[in-house]
Amino acid sequence: MLREDFIFHVRDMNIRRKSFLAAKQMTPENLLRRPRPAPKCTTGCPVLDRCLGGGVPCRSVTEVAAESGCGKTQLCLQLLLSAQLPPSRGGLSASSLYLHSEFPFPLRRLRQLSRARPLGPRHDPLEYIFVHPLQSADHLLDVMPRMESFVENFKSQFPVRLIVIDSIAALFRSEFDNNPLDLKRRSSMFFKISGRLKLLAEKFDLAVVVTNQVVDVVAPNEGINGLRIGNLGCLESSGRRVCAALGLAWANCVNSRLFLSRDEEIVSTVNDMRDECGCERMHCGTRRRLHLLFAPHIPDTSCEYVITREGISGVCR
Repeated sequence: MLREDFIFHVRDMNIRRKSFLAAKQMTPENLLRRPRPAPKCTTGCPVLDRCLGGGVPCRSVTEVAAESGCGKTQLCLQLLLSAQLPPSRGGLSASSLYLHSEFPFPLRRLRQLSRARPLGPRHDPLEYIFVHPLQSADHLLDVMPRMESFVENFKSQFPVRLIVIDSIAALFRSEFDNNPLDLKRRSSMFFKISGRLKLLAEKFDLAVVVTNQVVDVVAPNEGINGLRIGNLGCLESSGRRVCAALGLAWANCVNSRLFLSRDEEIVSTVNDMRDECGCERMHCGTRRRLHLLFAPHIPDTSCEYVITREGISGVCR
């Protein structure tokens, strides 16, 4: 069964955090030291892994942005199961924390995926997935000290090495108005949350994945209010111009951004079948694509994928 609580233990939390930050101070020795390669967690599909340079990297924050129906939550559920695989199969031999603001939690789909991807005859994957609901951005900040304590003190053959937040946009989009004071306060919370997530990722060698929503772009093509977010151009999904929610401030808080898109298209005609007007009947399908928009370890790339009963799989074309 899923575990829905954290072990609350915050004794000496500030002392541990200060000692860790002291060890990470910028010194000439630290600058010259070559960073160790980050482990990666497989997505459960070799095609998607190749697109991502081996999987989702640890010690960083990876964002998955998409409109509803593209499969971002299903990709996160698949990661919860893939993280439990041994390193020889691309996993982390790890438990996971899943913090969700989109209700209800998709337990039925998770069970379906776990049956399609068995990890062993005596291994119940749901025993290593810990779930906690989120109500607001302030609630997330309140939960973070408990998260750190839980990760540090969790004793198991599968330590916690994956944290998923689904979704980050839902925590902000209804709580702040579009005025300078609220926008400044919102940006401040962005940096507080992302800073603590990156600290957890670096300290415990874990992967952090957050999902984000998208918004329609209705501004002109160029200019300060145009389609460009940083050095990124226009994105398209379902025939609409979109961009990731929460703006440029949040875009600077994540290390990597994945964008999932979907488009309806005619994939074939139905042989020898015509409608009342004598026209050939068309069969329409959904074509989905994963785009790696930016990452520090791999150039921009993309691949097509499909969603089936067994999960998300890349398509070689």
